[in-house]
Amino acid sequence: MNSMTQSDQMFVQEKGPMDGLTVVDLTQIYNGPYATFLAAMAGARVIKVEPRDGEHLRKRSAQSGAALPFALLNANKDSITLDLKTQDGHRILLELIDRADVLVENFAPGVMDRLHLGVDAVRKRNPRIIYASGSGYGKTGPYTSYPAMDLTVQAMSGVMSITGYADGPPMKVGPAICDFFGGIHLYGAIATALLGRERTGVGRVVEVSMLEAVYHSLSSSLGLLYGGGARQTLRTGNRHGGMSLAPYNVYPTSDGHIAIICNNDGHWTALVEVMGASALAQDARFATMPDRVRNMDLLDDLVGAWSCQHPKALLFERLIAARVPCAPIRTLEEVTQDPHLFERGMLTGMQHPEFGTITMAHSPLRYPDTPMIPLRPSPPLGAQTDYILSADLGYDQREIDTFRANGVT
Repeated sequence: MNSMTQSDQMFVQEKGPMDGLTVVDLTQIYNGPYATFLAAMAGARVIKVEPRDGEHLRKRSAQSGAALPFALLNANKDSITLDLKTQDGHRILLELIDRADVLVENFAPGVMDRLHLGVDAVRKRNPRIIYASGSGYGKTGPYTSYPAMDLTVQAMSGVMSITGYADGPPMKVGPAICDFFGGIHLYGAIATALLGRERTGVGRVVEVSMLEAVYHSLSSSLGLLYGGGARQTLRTGNRHGGMSLAPYNVYPTSDGHIAIICNNDGHWTALVEVMGASALAQDARFATMPDRVRNMDLLDDLVGAWSCQHPKALLFERLIAARVPCAPIRTLEEVTQDPHLFERGMLTGMQHPEFGTITMAHSPLRYPDTPMIPLRPSPPLGAQTDYILSADLGYDQREIDTFRANGVT
């Protein structure tokens, strides 16, 4: 569903901001595919180039649900299979690159050079192309050759060291934040480079490392580090990462948990009024934010003793009415059925030809003066191979059959 108002109608643009652009997508797993998914949902034509047996994410067991991420991240793309180690496969890819605006890859550093698809080779053929690379640690520096997955980058970046409780071990964050932060930044770099090309007519190389993409998200914990020194524990559980706000925690309810945050004195005053404990607002131990932080153990006990007597839905209703920032802790299943996300068009049900009935997610990037691009199911492996070879590159059916017989595709 599009959220345009009537006054917006005069500014309607039928095509997305990347309409007319072609992206050659050599990416795999989460990092790169998310960047190219965002491009597809902005209107770009994304041609996903896969090995003959498919990229790694496609191979995960569909029965366990592990294949669903492939459907989420590869909607609205075309799929062609090519063996890039064959002469014909390599040549066909270069012909696609000749016609493309963007090339995106997230192979381990050095792989593109070994495939004779490095920056110099590609830009010599197509000086206007945006050559975009995502990696764990970047193309330079002492960590370049380290294998990088979300878990290892969470460990290397310090994310795990600040996740969990002070008396427990380091924990990984539930979502694959390093993969997706890397993908988001890679898309941003591509869009920025395309803007530069509009002004200069010349393409450029862009690069994003997952390690660097996640660093700024550590800001609260970095504040705690520089404020108190490295000797203190930086794992704060559900409390504020910088230990500079209170109340800021997850509190028990009679049927679950609720997150409550007070960013200022106004929130605190409103909270104690809902609690029926207005006298706490004048209590010297809680008079200011620094006072509340110094006494956060006692404060959390007081809030928790109150919250555990009520169901989370009722608490949410009352606190929201009082403008206290809060939210019930919801299950992932509840989120996949969220009416707000469905009404906005972020989530939609789909009958996928490979995975059956699934909930699909649109791009979170909105262009309110353009109708939302409908989601198309992720393609079966190589589904558009023949079409791309014939319509885009001009090969006839006899040549296509020969490619297939020779293992090129």
